[in-house]
Amino acid sequence: MRNTRSTAGRHHSVDRLSGPLVALGLIGALLCAVVLLFIRFADWAGAHPVAAVLLALLAVPVLYVLFRAMPRTRELRRAARAGMAQADRELADAARATDLAVPSAAAVQDRDTVRLVPASAAVHDGFTTELPDPEPDFTDLDPDGFEAAVAALCERDGCTDVEVVGGAGDLGADVLATAPDGRRVVVQCKQYGPTNKVGSQDLQRFGGTCWTVHGAQLAVVVTTGEFTAPAEEYAAACGIRCIDGSALTAWAEGSGPAPWSALLTDRG
Repeated sequence: MRNTRSTAGRHHSVDRLSGPLVALGLIGALLCAVVLLFIRFADWAGAHPVAAVLLALLAVPVLYVLFRAMPRTRELRRAARAGMAQADRELADAARATDLAVPSAAAVQDRDTVRLVPASAAVHDGFTTELPDPEPDFTDLDPDGFEAAVAALCERDGCTDVEVVGGAGDLGADVLATAPDGRRVVVQCKQYGPTNKVGSQDLQRFGGTCWTVHGAQLAVVVTTGEFTAPAEEYAAACGIRCIDGSALTAWAEGSGPAPWSALLTDRG
C-alpha cells in the first residue's frame, strides 16, 4: 500500500512539472527561432545594404500605424462590450416593465363583467397605433419641419418632456425626450436623400456628445435615407440606434417599433 501511494505521488509530481517544462521548452524554441532569424537577416543586410535600408524605411511607417491603431482597437472593443451590455440591460428592463404594467386576466375580469383599460393607460410596447390622418412625406419637409415631425412621433408614442433643440450650437442633439420607461432619449435628425447616406463621421460626431454632453440613456439617429456600413459598425460598437428611412416610415405608420422599444433589434 505504501509503495502504491509513493508511486502515485511521484506520478502526480511529474504531471505538475510537465506543464511548466513544456511551456519553457516552447518559449526557448521561439527565442532560438527569433535569434536565428535575426542572424540570417543581419547576414543578408550586410550583403545587401541598400535593400536593407529601404526595407527598414518601409517598416517604420507600418510599425507606426500599428502602434497608433492599438489604442483605437482597444477603445472600439470596450465600446462594443459597453454597447452590448447596455442593450441587454435595456431589453431586460423593458421586458420587466411590460410584465409589471400589463394587467392580468383576473384583474381585468370581474365575474362576468370585463372592465376595459382606458386608452390613456395603455402600455407602450414599442408598436404604435396607425393615425387616422396620413403621415407626411418626411423628404418634403424642411430641416426644422423634419425635426418637429420626429418630435411629434416621440410625443405621440408616449414620450414626455419632448423638446426640439436643433439649431446652431446644438452639439448634435435635435430632439430631447423622456421615453415611456423613463430613459433620457437624445435624437439626431438627418434629412438625407437617397444618394446621400449617413456616414461614420456623422455618427462619430454624435457619439462624442450624446453620452457625455447630453446625458443620453438612449441615443438615436433618425434619417430619411440610409446608413453606410462603417456608420452602422460604429453605431453598433457605441450602442447608438440607427433608424433609416424604411424604419422611420414603419414607425410613423404604426407597423414598426419606436426607437426605445425592446422589440427593436439593435442595429446600433
